[in-house]
Amino acid sequence: MQLLVFAAVLLAAFLHAAWNALVKSAGDKFLTTIMVATSAALLAAIALPFLTQPGSESWSYIAGSALIHVAYFTLVALAYHHADMSQTYPLMRGTAPFLVALVGALTLNEPLSYSAWIGISLISLGVLSMVGFKQDGDGKGIAIALCNATIIASYTLIDGHGVRHSGSPVAYTLWVFMLTGIPLAGWVIAAHGKTAFIRAGLDWRLVLVGGLGTLAAYSLVLWAMTAAPVAVVAALRETSILFGTVISGFVLKERIGAARLAAACVIAFGAVALRLA
Repeated sequence: MQLLVFAAVLLAAFLHAAWNALVKSAGDKFLTTIMVATSAALLAAIALPFLTQPGSESWSYIAGSALIHVAYFTLVALAYHHADMSQTYPLMRGTAPFLVALVGALTLNEPLSYSAWIGISLISLGVLSMVGFKQDGDGKGIAIALCNATIIASYTLIDGHGVRHSGSPVAYTLWVFMLTGIPLAGWVIAAHGKTAFIRAGLDWRLVLVGGLGTLAAYSLVLWAMTAAPVAVVAALRETSILFGTVISGFVLKERIGAARLAAACVIAFGAVALRLA
């Protein structure tokens, strides 16, 4: 992988970890996630008139991706309702890259080198090893998280190939987020009333920063997918768990045990393997 592409995906991973830290520190994690998605949609709507619009061949991908992203957020809410975020999040994010690699190699004519397979496997293993099965939950959370991994793999594959037809990775990303954020905001208002976002009690400036962070992170990822195999970029993106561990320890002051530290090292080795791929 070229150094510029590698650096861009690592930056995207850091931005993804940063806005997820905002979600993790909130009381209502799902509503906070929706607020971030809504702010991203608002920022996208403001910026889109000034950008070159995606090519006509990419619009079916944009529409499909937006629908699947709505399903993704819905399953996130259900997973967090039935199990801890620290249990379901690694399951979702750790399983998806391997699914992307398998589908890409078998059906989309994107064969990978041995080094790439090693890197993807190490990152997936490192992320999955952060799952704690002794936490409270009724078992449904794990099943929903695994189901959502297929959703993540689906929108990753759709966007990875759709953006190549767009001619404008940033505009493609912004359209996906705008079309995703509008129905999510409408759903929350219909279910919880017009004051739902106010009751969440988050600083609107932090929410906007989160929206900007998620827009920038996914724009970088999709741009990288125009220059490198989708599966490699998808796996490297999950080094966000590595950055999340650092943020948890130094910013959120959480205790990082030996097992979590070892898992972070496995993810780091996976990233090195992908750089050499």
